Amino acid sequence: MKGFVQNIETLTLKNNNFRTVLYTAKNCQLVVMAISVGEEIGGEVHKLDQFLRIEQGEGQAILDGKVHKIVVPQGTEHNIINTGKVPLKLYTLYSPPNHKDGKVHRTKADAEADEGEHFDGETTE
Repeated sequence: MKGFVQNIETLTLKNNNFRTVLYTAKNCQLVVMAISVGEEIGGEVHKLDQFLRIEQGEGQAILDGKVHKIVVPQGTEHNIINTGKVPLKLYTLYSPPNHKDGKVHRTKADAEADEGEHFDGETTE
């Protein structure tokens, strides 16, 4: 395979895991997420840029303490909160990659407990 040529929106809507890494390249990474009702990603700061697109549900993006549309510049503390009545389904692009390629976390608790899940330099291709 060269690159990622699939319907991201469909894959996002079908995903029921908190986080699933779909594709990792040298300089970016595609991840789908499902945030349960009332759940949140949790405040975090990355040393990378991140783009998020919501395909289902309603939520808030808290960036440096303020509610915004979802684009997260490098170094910005951020949190995504599901404020709706259905799971919040989204996909995100990290640049550069943030998680190990192919990593799946069924729940937020699984993600928080996984100390070795950060990108290790291995790409999909």
